[in-house]
Amino acid sequence: MDINRVIEKILVERLVPNKVNLIFGTRRVGKTFLLKKIIANTSFRILMLQGEDIDTQQLLVHKSIANYERILQNIDLLVIDEAQVIPEIGKILKLIIDNISGIRVIVTGSSAFDLANVSGEPLTGRAYFHELFPISQGELMEQENALQTLQNLEERMIYGAYPELWNLPFSVSKAEYLKDLLNTYLLKDIIAYEGIKNSSKIRDLLRLIAFQIGKEVSLDELAKQLQMSRNTVEKYLDLCSKVFILKKIEAFSGNLRKEISKSSRWYFWDLGVRNALINDFRPMALRNDKGELWENYLVSERLKFLKYSKSLTETYFWRTYDQQEVDWLEHENGQLRAFEFKFKDGKAKVPTAFAKTYVEATFSVINQENYLQFITGETL
Repeated sequence: MDINRVIEKILVERLVPNKVNLIFGTRRVGKTFLLKKIIANTSFRILMLQGEDIDTQQLLVHKSIANYERILQNIDLLVIDEAQVIPEIGKILKLIIDNISGIRVIVTGSSAFDLANVSGEPLTGRAYFHELFPISQGELMEQENALQTLQNLEERMIYGAYPELWNLPFSVSKAEYLKDLLNTYLLKDIIAYEGIKNSSKIRDLLRLIAFQIGKEVSLDELAKQLQMSRNTVEKYLDLCSKVFILKKIEAFSGNLRKEISKSSRWYFWDLGVRNALINDFRPMALRNDKGELWENYLVSERLKFLKYSKSLTETYFWRTYDQQEVDWLEHENGQLRAFEFKFKDGKAKVPTAFAKTYVEATFSVINQENYLQFITGETL
């Protein structure tokens, strides 16, 4: 299935001379496929390099203008896939775009560890940044009618939305793919950073997070369970965020004394990865975590929409010490929007303390009747 990715149009528009387009995302999320699609539909003279190839690294290692002029002679567009493994890639790109007139550059990275440094001093004012996530429901609207979307909802809550899953017809093969993705790529991207020697502690930490979707996470409790220091747990969670496995959501606090302010919840960018961690691919009818899956699905899809639309919306949850809570809060231009997530058509009222404190805030319940509006950006 050829699915049009949201960032493709934006990328093409920003292929301007002497600018770098940086694409971040996990492995197997579709970065290379997107590059090939862009290349196939452009008239630019292109040089495509693979960052993990030793010949590519040798080609670029000599940082001189003369070297890059030789390499890029008669080239309009330089593409480097998986560039995070190339030493000093930021300095290399700076030399190229500052001195090779008219050159356009696209660079992808499977993690933000090294490429994040590129966004610092070397490429200040020289780069556009794009994040690519597992396929969003918004990107599937052209492929599906309303009935198909409804029929496919359960599968996406169980197996997630990595692009290659669309080519796998059987549940067993999808589960095997996700386990392999987790072990072969995602965990290895994490342990490759700062000399982490094995993935067992990372995996154990992620498993604990997988059972705490929608709940506040105590770093001290996690550290105790894992027999690690609190600082190490915090560091590992940060790494999981940088490699786009987890997303941290913090508590919102305004002017109410009994609000919880120093707390956080963690969600998975892809539910297939979450379910692979706990080895549970059972159908929804047999699960007791329907509410958690629904909440994570809505959060991840909403975040994809906000990211792709370049929204400046800030996202939070809200809870008081006496257990009044709101699942999801959005703050934008002084306006608060509150949302409660219900897998079934259950009713929900805005918490009294929230309504009294934030009288101008809106409140909506998101269920299976209206969730498409929420995750694709239509007006609620």
